[in-house]
Amino acid sequence: MVTPFAGDGSVDEAAARKLARHLVDHGSDGLVLAGTTGESPTLDDEEKLSLLRAVRDELGPDALLVCGTGSNDTAHSQHLSAAAADNGADALLVVTPYYNKPNRAGVKAHFEAVAKAAGIQVIVYNIPSRVVVNIPPDLLAELGQIENIVAVKQANNDEIDRVDGLTVLAGNDDIFLRCLESGGAGGILVAAHLVGTEMRQILDAMRAGDADRAREIDRSIRPVYEAMTLDTNPIPVKAAAAMAGLIPSARMRLPMVEADEATRSTLREALERQGLLTASAA
Repeated sequence: MVTPFAGDGSVDEAAARKLARHLVDHGSDGLVLAGTTGESPTLDDEEKLSLLRAVRDELGPDALLVCGTGSNDTAHSQHLSAAAADNGADALLVVTPYYNKPNRAGVKAHFEAVAKAAGIQVIVYNIPSRVVVNIPPDLLAELGQIENIVAVKQANNDEIDRVDGLTVLAGNDDIFLRCLESGGAGGILVAAHLVGTEMRQILDAMRAGDADRAREIDRSIRPVYEAMTLDTNPIPVKAAAAMAGLIPSARMRLPMVEADEATRSTLREALERQGLLTASAA
């Protein structure tokens, strides 16, 4: 979920509550708060926890809430993970340590330490395009043997197959259907802000054994997937969500900046073609 910001740059928790409600009412079983799309690098720990508390208060116990608590400092991740568990998170999304470039033993030791400190379910976030380090399938299988580590958000499109001991979740919109076809359970997805109902229909169709229907729906919303990649995430989705009236504005925190006019124009056209926006919308 994107993190809405108020005019003074603070987290707009009222807007976050409204958006969270919209998302669960339009196909999402749960939400990831303070993840990549939520601009986690520029949220401090108390903002992350306060956002978690606000959304939990809004949604109650019915929606699964996952809090992003990963960093490149294991001790920090341990502390934040334990705090998120205490503040209502059902599970945690923990990214591979970035910049440090830990070796295989370091990656495993990091996840062991964080999972132990968390005490709740952990989803490994494998996104080599952002963190440089890839977690190969055999190492993911080793992580799956660690208590509390239950799933992987797989954002390496070349390694979207089954992993022993872990539930596989698509980490990119364009591989959602492929992930389901290969035995994955679902996805943590950006485009669900805009086409969550349709993405839910894809999941339901696959569960019902109607792969043809799932592929038909997937084809129909691929232009939205593509629009979400016009610039670095979450620039396009935040602009689109604001255009669609889901959040009050597309404000971002530096070093991220709002979409430029060329990107906004392309987004507007894509949303209009999808019936998500009237021609007169900003």
